[in-house]
Parts: sequence; structure tokens; C-alpha cells
Amino acid sequence: MTDSTSLWTRSRHAAYAEITSVAMELFLEQGFEQTTIDQIAAAAGVSRRSFFRYFGTKEDIVLGSLASQGEMVRQALEAVPATVGPWEALRVALDAVEALDVDPESTLKIARMMYATPSLRARSIEKHLHWQSLLVPNIRTRLGSRSDSSSDPAADAIVAAAIACLDVAGELWMRSEGKEDLGRLYDRAIAAIRS
Repeated sequence: MTDSTSLWTRSRHAAYAEITSVAMELFLEQGFEQTTIDQIAAAAGVSRRSFFRYFGTKEDIVLGSLASQGEMVRQALEAVPATVGPWEALRVALDAVEALDVDPESTLKIARMMYATPSLRARSIEKHLHWQSLLVPNIRTRLGSRSDSSSDPAADAIVAAAIACLDVAGELWMRSEGKEDLGRLYDRAIAAIRS
């Protein structure tokens, strides 16, 4: 990596972080739907065009990390020994990337906004569908299915159910004002569907 590439990369990360920070302040102050891309760009000191170099949509500011987190869960899942069952392996992978560990103060504000905003909920579901495509092949292998077996719904159903339980746990955690333990809520949701 050359010094100019390194400088360019650092500058890009700094701009991304600045836009994200400014946008989150505006979202929490004014509301997600009331905040416009033009307001975010102006407050961050970038053009509207520059905004779109960093983010495809306004929703990506809030949920952008979900896509990369899905890749981290996939990598963590692949590191779990193949002898570990699918449900347990998914739980280990979520723990490995600290998906169930949250900072109550900031995460609670973001969760309230996400669960109250239809476009954010829809984008969250879309990103979770991407998670599903990343995780299903590993679960299919753990079940002893051929990796290209599209006629057996077991792996898809397990991953979809685990992701739905994560979403349910997140909403219950938000409703409890962050007082409940997210990991325990997830485990209870999983236990309910497995019983």
C-alpha cells in the first residue's frame, strides 16, 4: 500500500464516520423520516453527490454495519467445529462477533428509531435476507445436506428462524428500555420455536 492510498483510505473512512455521526445526530434530534439527505449533506459539509459516494440510501447510514456484520457472522460460523449442531453453532457465531452484546444507551436510541420507522425495518429485513444467504450453506453442511440441495428447506428454515429470533429479541430488548439481557431474550425465543 502506498502512502497516497493509505491517505486516501484514511480520508474516506474519516468522511464516512463524519457523515454517519452528523446524520445520526440529526435523526435522533429531528426523526429519521423528517431528516433529508440535503440536510445531512449540508451539516456534514459535503455535496449531495458526495453523500451518495458513501451511502446508497439514508437507511444505510443507520443499518450499514448490518451487512458487514453478516459477513463476520459467516466467518465466525465457519470457525465453529463441524461437529457442533446448527442451532448451537449459530449461537456461538453470534457470540463470537458480539452481536448480542450492545451498548444500552446509544443502541436503545437507534433501536427505537429502527422499530418505529417502516423504511428502516424493511431495509433491516433486506440485510437479514443477505445474512441468510451467507449462513445457509454452512448450516446445510452441518445437517449433512449437499451444499447445492435447494429442495431441502431445513437449513433455510433454521437460519431464517434464528434471524427472526434475533429480531424479536431486539424488539423486546428495546421495549424493556434495555433492561433485559439481549442474549437471554434470544435464547428464550430460540427455545420457544424449538419446543
